[in-house]
Amino acid sequence: MPALKPRALYEEVAEQLRQRIFRRALQPGHWIDELKIAEEFGISRTPLREALKVLATEGLVTMKLRRGAYVTEVSERDLRDVYHLLGLLESDAAAVVASTATAAQLQALQDLHADLEAAADERERFFALNERFHMRLLELANNRWRSQMVADLRKVMKLNRHHSLFKQGRIDDSLHEHRAILAALLARDARATEQAMRAHFAQGLEAASPD
Repeated sequence: MPALKPRALYEEVAEQLRQRIFRRALQPGHWIDELKIAEEFGISRTPLREALKVLATEGLVTMKLRRGAYVTEVSERDLRDVYHLLGLLESDAAAVVASTATAAQLQALQDLHADLEAAADERERFFALNERFHMRLLELANNRWRSQMVADLRKVMKLNRHHSLFKQGRIDDSLHEHRAILAALLARDARATEQAMRAHFAQGLEAASPD
């Protein structure tokens, strides 16, 4: 068996920049100083530019002619579009899981939900577990094209810095919505599961939108 190739340098750089964007170390609308970052990483500008191209395809970076790269600013329209598509894709996946999941898979989802409940007072951990629950549903639905689309859309959603979960009462509301999704899954009611997931994203969009 051939040895696995190490990750290309530009992919490592892309991941470093991606995490800086998610942490808000690079703010939306921020101009990315290629020379400064290349010097910081000790690399040439070639792998950096390749990394920026990757981030641009993910929607995290916007390339402007003769002005360079900027961290993407998410508009209200962008947010509505992303939540709309996520609602469609993830509700469809959840319905598939309600119909096809094994007892062991449903138990694993119950366990993950229990972890989510326990993390209600730890916002960052709650956010990570929330995403894990959603991505696990995608894995169980077993459609790699849908999973890839959702993964890309969720990267754009993270540009909003999950402000929706930081709003007063939103974590409690999100847990209530997750309970409805889980109950429908355990009942193996595909239609109810789909509706519960759609409602979850509709409420998430309302919480994420500016007051």
